[in-house]
Amino acid sequence: MAGLEPLYALARPVISRPQDALVCGIHWELVQHGYRCLGTGDQPGPDERKSELLPTGWQANKEVYTLRYKSTDDTHELLLKAIMVEGSMILNVMDCSSRKVVDVTLAVADYINPEHLDDFHQVYKNTEELRTKIVSGIIAPLRGPTEKAEREPESKRDMHWDENPLRLPPRQPVGTRAPSRPSPLSPFAVGGEDLDPFGGRSGGMIVDPLHSGFPHPGIDPSSGIPGRLPPGAVPPGARFDPFGPLGAGRPGPDPDHLPPPGYDDMFM
Repeated sequence: MAGLEPLYALARPVISRPQDALVCGIHWELVQHGYRCLGTGDQPGPDERKSELLPTGWQANKEVYTLRYKSTDDTHELLLKAIMVEGSMILNVMDCSSRKVVDVTLAVADYINPEHLDDFHQVYKNTEELRTKIVSGIIAPLRGPTEKAEREPESKRDMHWDENPLRLPPRQPVGTRAPSRPSPLSPFAVGGEDLDPFGGRSGGMIVDPLHSGFPHPGIDPSSGIPGRLPPGAVPPGARFDPFGPLGAGRPGPDPDHLPPPGYDDMFM
């Protein structure tokens, strides 16, 4: 507990009981965590100012020690009461702003050697345990919530919707550019179309040369019927099965040539 030695040397003339030495150690631990003592008693006094030292008269009542503290950033004010009950000290600490109260009980003999009050190097024992109890029982519960800007991880914020084949694409505002799709030649595009009921992707399991990514001649929707369909009969991009076989220039099989399930059923 670095810094406690000079504090104890200043307070030594008024330390007459083990509980005095324990209060001195508790006070210094609060100072180490950003608190400064304002004075004694429940109510503020005139000309108070924050100090790392113990105020005058802090040890006057050996049964109940009452000290007030304020954080260096002025966000928290604590009222500490150390009450002696037989050989134990009950610390009752209230945050004056939030009205939150915590309690810690310490056995004085566990941390103070009563026969060595004159020797700082021997008066304290189990200092690490004492520090842990003060931090876990007082400092941590009364500390205000740390304000952190909750920022979404870059990997999630920048992830393109198309990386998840089971997610529906977001609606695109008018005049914005539609998100790019993966190339149908990519090995990771296989099966993508089968997972997209809206037909916005490439990569279905049906081998279709017309959707392989290679140049191919356009499909004439009027194939198989006399004459031609009027302009606009088939909207651009619409899925449309021609009325008859396509021209000779079409490479490979037609997906419609695949037999339907149960094609050998006589009742179909």
